[in-house]
Amino acid sequence: MLPQLLQGVLVTLEVTAMAAVLAVVLSFAIGLARLARFKPVRVAATFYVEVLRGTSAMVQLFYLFFIFPQFGIIIDPISTAVIGLGLNFSAYGSEIVRTTVLSIDRGQWDASRALDMSRALALRRIIIPQALTAMLPPFGNLLVELLKATSLVSLITLTDLTFAGQRLIEARGKPSLVWGVVLIIYFLMAFPLTRLLRCIERRVGAHRGPAGA
Repeated sequence: MLPQLLQGVLVTLEVTAMAAVLAVVLSFAIGLARLARFKPVRVAATFYVEVLRGTSAMVQLFYLFFIFPQFGIIIDPISTAVIGLGLNFSAYGSEIVRTTVLSIDRGQWDASRALDMSRALALRRIIIPQALTAMLPPFGNLLVELLKATSLVSLITLTDLTFAGQRLIEARGKPSLVWGVVLIIYFLMAFPLTRLLRCIERRVGAHRGPAGA
C-alpha cells in the first residue's frame, strides 16, 4: 500500500511546489497592479481577481483540461494542475499583497518622496520589505490550503495522493483503512510545513523588530 501512496505523495509535493511559485509571483504582480495609478491596469487586475475568486478551482481545472483542447490548446495534466491552482491561489494571494502594502504607514511613502524616490523604487526598497513581515502568516496559511487543494487534481487523471488512494480502494477494497492512511499522510505533510512557516515568521519578525524596522 505505502509504495503506491508514496508515489502519489511525490506528485502532490511537486504540484504544490510549482503551483506555489507561480501563485507567489502572480500574487505580487496582480496585487501591485491593483495599486497602480493607471486605471486600466487596476481594472484588469481587479477583473482577474474577481473572476478567479468567484469561480470554483475545480471548474477552472476542468476548463483547462477538457475545454481548452477543443480550441487546439492541449496541456498535460501536471501543467494543468500547476497553472490552474497557481492562478486560483494567486487571486487570493494578490489580496494579501495589496492589503499589506496599504497597511504600511503613510509616513513611509512621505519619507520616500522626501528622498526623491520613484514609486517603484519606494516599493522595492521601503514598502515591500516592511510589508513582507505582515504577509508571511497569511501566505503560510495559503500555502497549506494549496497543499490540501491538490486533491482536486485527481479529477484530471493526475496520480496524486488522493488518486493513488482511490486506485488502491478499487484494487484492494478497505476504504476506511486506505482513506485513514491518506488522511494521516496529508497531516504529516501539512504539519511540518506549518511549523516551518511559523519558524520563518518568528525569525523574520525578530530580525526586523516589532515595527518592521
